Amino acid sequence: MQASIEWASLARTFGLFTVTAVAELLGCYLPMLWLSNKGSAWLLLPAGISLLVFVWLLSLHPAASGRVYATYGAIYIATALAWLWLVDGVTPAWTDIAGVGLALAGAAVIAMGHRTN
Repeated sequence: MQASIEWASLARTFGLFTVTAVAELLGCYLPMLWLSNKGSAWLLLPAGISLLVFVWLLSLHPAASGRVYATYGAIYIATALAWLWLVDGVTPAWTDIAGVGLALAGAAVIAMGHRTN
């Protein structure tokens, strides 16, 4: 029972990190479209909203500590490469996938390593 609660908590945290990363990416991507003349200045409005949502989502993270942000960083890397593929249409190279795997493995070591029983 305790293990299923921990997995549910881990899944919820992973989901929160993923949504936070998407809000951050969108908030930066839309102004880039405007600056590169691929979209209108109106893109700045949803970009600003997205960045406000990003900051609000940061406040929902379990704790504002180095471990949490290190783990978020790995999720951000994975989400950014998914964005590259799904939004920009660039297929990630095997080195991208390997790098994401290493980042996520490192984050798992950081996140799980501090637990005491």
